[in-house]
Amino acid sequence: MSALGRVVRSGVGRRRVQTLVTGLATMMAVAASVLGGTLLVVSGEPFDDAFAAQRGAHLSVRFDADEVSAGRLEETGDAEGVSGAAGPFRTATVTPRPDGPNPGWPMTVAGRGGPGGDVDAVALLDGRWPARTGEIALSADSALVPVLGARVTFPALPGDPALTVVGVARSVTRTADAWVVPSQMPALTASGSGGYQMLYRFAEAGTAGHIAAGGEAVTASLPPGAAAGEQSWLTVRKNAEQETALYVPFLIAFGALGLVMSVLVVGNVVASAVGAGTRRIGILKAVGFTPAQVVRAYAAQALIPSAAGTVLGVLAGHLLAVPVLAEAGEVYGTSSLGIDFRVDLAVTAGVLGLVAVTAWASAWRAGRLRTVDALAVGRTAPAGYGRRAARLAGRLPLPQPVALGLARPFARPARALAMGTAILFGTVAVTFTAGMVASLGQVMKAKAHAAADVVVPPPPPDSGPGGPRAGKPSEADPAAVAAAFEAAAGTGRYYSAARVRAAVTGLTGTVDVVAFTGDASWGGYTMVSGRWTGKPGEAVVPTPFLAATGTRTGDTLTLEGMAEPVTVRIVGEVLDPRNDGMQVFTDVSTLTAARPGLTETSHHIAVTPGTDVSRYVDALNEELEPLGATARTGGLGAGGDMVVTIDALSVFLTLMLVAVAALGVLNGVLLDTRERVRETGVHKALGMTPRQTVTTVLTSVVVTGLAAGALGVPLGVALHGWVLPAMGDSVGLRLPGSVIAVYHGTELVALALGGLLIAVLGALLPAGWAAGTRTATALRTE
Repeated sequence: MSALGRVVRSGVGRRRVQTLVTGLATMMAVAASVLGGTLLVVSGEPFDDAFAAQRGAHLSVRFDADEVSAGRLEETGDAEGVSGAAGPFRTATVTPRPDGPNPGWPMTVAGRGGPGGDVDAVALLDGRWPARTGEIALSADSALVPVLGARVTFPALPGDPALTVVGVARSVTRTADAWVVPSQMPALTASGSGGYQMLYRFAEAGTAGHIAAGGEAVTASLPPGAAAGEQSWLTVRKNAEQETALYVPFLIAFGALGLVMSVLVVGNVVASAVGAGTRRIGILKAVGFTPAQVVRAYAAQALIPSAAGTVLGVLAGHLLAVPVLAEAGEVYGTSSLGIDFRVDLAVTAGVLGLVAVTAWASAWRAGRLRTVDALAVGRTAPAGYGRRAARLAGRLPLPQPVALGLARPFARPARALAMGTAILFGTVAVTFTAGMVASLGQVMKAKAHAAADVVVPPPPPDSGPGGPRAGKPSEADPAAVAAAFEAAAGTGRYYSAARVRAAVTGLTGTVDVVAFTGDASWGGYTMVSGRWTGKPGEAVVPTPFLAATGTRTGDTLTLEGMAEPVTVRIVGEVLDPRNDGMQVFTDVSTLTAARPGLTETSHHIAVTPGTDVSRYVDALNEELEPLGATARTGGLGAGGDMVVTIDALSVFLTLMLVAVAALGVLNGVLLDTRERVRETGVHKALGMTPRQTVTTVLTSVVVTGLAAGALGVPLGVALHGWVLPAMGDSVGLRLPGSVIAVYHGTELVALALGGLLIAVLGALLPAGWAAGTRTATALRTE
């Protein structure tokens, strides 16, 4: 081994604390960066690949067949900006008969002669395309279980048409739930219903503005009101990406915190090594080392643990990605989402390059030192620094060990600043994580609508995984259940909710329609904008629903797939991430004509003040048992897997940052106590006890910890205020102020004191070392 190699190995082995701090900080930055970069890649690529291969439609528009003819729609393919068009295809919203695992939910059927075409080439996954009447191909995304050879019957249509499933297909932009030959469509279209579907590709379609302009161009020559609904490929793409996109904003935040801390720690460690080893540098130069060799030696001492931390960080990033990618699941036929090693290479090169530049810049001072000056320097801190602070602390009515400790940071201001910065970032991470956990709790409350003290769940549906219960109606009569809890002692407010499925003009698939009996505004529904429903014909919907339908508060929409179409006016926007936000909340009287006799009803009850909930539930169940219903206590469940995963990742990454911050403090305090070992010996010789020595060392980080904590808390709050809305936007949710404003005064004070706690934890080991040093040994140190 060369002389330079021996110097590097000796330095790495001798400064074990600094080596550990550097490696851990680098690992933290790399792990968060690899995880965030991986999610950025996998969240978009599967959809983009499928969209390109199938030449997906940038815009699908459903037109009213009573307002416009097929010939005029075909001419819209020549509109300005249109690069390709398919259609018109006849469409209809039909409701199949419930059969075994298949619910009787409305579905959109389109008549197409084949799966291919210049626009929206449907991928045939199993079986074949329908070739004659009486056959149907189901979408893999349909609510019906696609079993080849199964019969699908539509009892609400004249003649009860029954079709045989001959194929399973998938449209990348989900243009339909099923396909038949065009000659089959008249039998599936009730009188006065049905429409046409046109699929367009545009020369420019990268933004919502491009799509809106394209939509205006193709409808400009058509009668007003001819377009009944539309769906943009950007909306479908966002839904496909949102499983993993949710993680990206907070991972970017943690990755940035880790990267900045890594750079600061590396720079501080190298600079401290140069400052503490000045005499050693002089010896190296005296025995023949050139300035360039000295610089390389000290830069290498930082790069070796950084390289090890990078390798561990890549492995940790891969391991952390496993549950997140599993949460993402299958996306458009992609059975597994793997690690893109381009991310590994980019992160590794970027982090090591940044560390190398930082280490080289910090080590440059070692190469510039003159040999004579370096040999003349001892271990004691330079005289002149901190004298004024020491005199001021000495005048304070404080014990002498405390005064000595308070003055120490001013003797090495650069080192105190480095320690304070490490504590600052640790406090930012803790504050940010505390706020995010609280905010996600608020989102889960909004999702669960758990304000009710007691809930009577709905009875099982008439069909399900176990098969239909033919001829066996639900045993629990909603009116009888309502009468039972209305008469129960302790009943306060209450409402009932019935859930049905309906289709929305312009969208494929179905949405949940929740119909309330009574005032449900107190039931935990968090409004984003607008107001709650106040009369029949009004509805509130979540943000993703508005985005998918292109509507906003004040617009009207039509619910189909029931006995008759229902038109409702949107009066409010509610926070509800369930079912991808595709829900409509309205009053039960809105659906009286379209869906009479709703039976799948849940009841939500708030008891009067002073009522024992458990005893109330027991007494109510005695009344409900003969009716076939059961009451249970309300409350919030544990939350979804995604929330648990985010919380776990946040806590893990925060603990890593706090550990790095504490080790950064340990490094700085350790250097300071070693430099002052002779001074400590003098104090001990004059009567300072080990406990007073510990007090002096711990007090030396109090000012730094308090200042860093006080500054870190508002920065953490600001980071939370940026990341949480970005996370909501990534899944199409607008978060109200109640979800963002989760910090309280006492909590902020406690978080600020967290900076002091990090500082004290980092200083404990050096304090113990200083207290245990023998007086004679300390006095003999140069």
